Amino acid sequence: MIAHLGMYDRPETAAANDRFWTEIRKHLSGGPDQLTRGADFWEVWKSPELLLSQTCGCPYRTRLYGEVELVGTPDYGLPGCEPGYYNSVFVARQEDAGQPLAAFAGRRFAYNEALSQSGWAAPMVHLHERSILPGALVETGGHRLSAEAVADGRADFASLDALTWEMIKEYDGFAAGLCEVERTDPTPALPYITAFGRDTDELFTAIEAAIRVLDEDSRACLRLKGLVRLTPSDYLAVPTPPGPVLTEQRIRAAELT
Repeated sequence: MIAHLGMYDRPETAAANDRFWTEIRKHLSGGPDQLTRGADFWEVWKSPELLLSQTCGCPYRTRLYGEVELVGTPDYGLPGCEPGYYNSVFVARQEDAGQPLAAFAGRRFAYNEALSQSGWAAPMVHLHERSILPGALVETGGHRLSAEAVADGRADFASLDALTWEMIKEYDGFAAGLCEVERTDPTPALPYITAFGRDTDELFTAIEAAIRVLDEDSRACLRLKGLVRLTPSDYLAVPTPPGPVLTEQRIRAAELT
């Protein structure tokens, strides 16, 4: 079986994630001794051996719904978000501090990947609702890489998962050169999933108990406040905007007018 908690796993949080999994496993009838690391996320999420992983809302609603079971949603206690929800943070360089989001129309936008809720879907919906169209699109492969692209001048602004932004501010020196511009509306946070047909109640109970008994330092490191029961409908109701190809076509058309 596979246990995988890779969405917020970085060197500074790895030990806390290991302790979290150890506590979860104590409340299960079985499971691997260690977390899987270094594997392809899609291979993990689609594996019939998947016991537990965390995915993103956009992959869940567009490709995984009906192929995996929704277990529960962690609550990270993020500002302006109800339990089990999160949002995206638009960031730019300090030299642009105080600029409104509209000032970034036509400027280079860094995003991690097209199937990211916080890095692509939420910001594109947010920008569209305000009639703001970015300029060149810079795909980076990760939220931290998007933040770095802005910091070193390869992009002008980016949209980051709010929890990832908190970790970047705490652990990455380049964050000092960035500023927050605006936040999107909250959407359901990154859900825990298991392979189709597995017992979600056992997993929910185990995760909930693990959060409760996890040592204070580990819980603070992972920002875990609790576990929420959201439904598939909560995720499926979130809008999915056009992808980068169609967005680039809109950008080119706007440049010609």
